[in-house]
Amino acid sequence: MPDPKTIATYDAKAGDYVKLTATDAPDASLQAFIDLMPKGAEILDLGCGPATASAHMRAAGLRPDPVDASAGMVALANDTHAIGARLGSFDDIDAVARYDGVWANFSLLHATRTDLPRHFAALQVALKPGGILHVGMKTGKGDDRDRLDRFYTYVTVPELRHMLTKAGFVVAYTKEGKERGMAGTKDPFVIMRAVKAADA
Repeated sequence: MPDPKTIATYDAKAGDYVKLTATDAPDASLQAFIDLMPKGAEILDLGCGPATASAHMRAAGLRPDPVDASAGMVALANDTHAIGARLGSFDDIDAVARYDGVWANFSLLHATRTDLPRHFAALQVALKPGGILHVGMKTGKGDDRDRLDRFYTYVTVPELRHMLTKAGFVVAYTKEGKERGMAGTKDPFVIMRAVKAADA
């Protein structure tokens, strides 16, 4: 179940978030993901926010399926991009071998640590064999709330790799860095791309 305080923050600050994430072109991580997708690929944009990434994917000839648990974000995404964003939580992902890729860019960090393994398992099932998962998480230990009252689960790089491997993925790419978010703090993060085995 989504954390109510986190969802309330995104509902209230959807406009602020779109200003933070708006870009004229895909960033390096999104472009690399797009480049790995076959023409016309169907992509689950999980925790799509204002659907900026989905808009870039659509412009590149992909077929994004943007999903977010914040009604404010879904409304903003559709008002801005007319992109068919829909309301849904991580628990609502029940597709089987539907998607060529999953873009979960700093969304699953709002799930609890105990829930993360089953979410990764559901995404593995939702992907076609050979499909690619992009996941971004903040790194660290434990969990906490930021100054905007959003809930975060922090992971170490080995911990995230272990979760993905246990869910049936092969981690193909890892990138670490620091970035400033909506709360104003510059936090360490990890991005991983993981592949569902072709014979899975």
